Amino acid sequence: MTMAKKLQDYIDGKGITYDTLPHHRTATSSQSAQAAHVPGSRLAKSVVVHHEMGYVLAVVPATHRVELSTLQDVMNRRLGLASEEEVRSLFADCDVGAVPPIGSAYGMPVILDESLENANDVYFEGGDHETLVHVSGPGFRSLMKDARVARFSHPAV
Repeated sequence: MTMAKKLQDYIDGKGITYDTLPHHRTATSSQSAQAAHVPGSRLAKSVVVHHEMGYVLAVVPATHRVELSTLQDVMNRRLGLASEEEVRSLFADCDVGAVPPIGSAYGMPVILDESLENANDVYFEGGDHETLVHVSGPGFRSLMKDARVARFSHPAV
């Protein structure tokens, strides 16, 4: 697999320039960053959370963890992590654990951690565990223009 079809069609439709970086199969976004030789602080990791009204994609750097209690406060909603089955149904063309942060390609709202807001360039999973997508900072901000921005993560230990 390379880039998920829905994601590729969406990015192409927006006219955003990107390139892909293949790497050996990895299990986590931090491992993907290492395998592709990119800084984990510039790899956008997606975490699917659910609430009583639906789902939201929380996007943080691969070097960070979502602070669920802070995110609940920011969103003023009770949240939980989506199950693998939920993720599979929401992102049918992606491997579980390789969900791209471009929620608008999948009709899902996004909340972006402010630590990624001004990055010069950003990498993210393309839908499998062997491909990263690379976009410029302005390209990423254009793809995330509908995202809510807040601080809700902390560096992983």
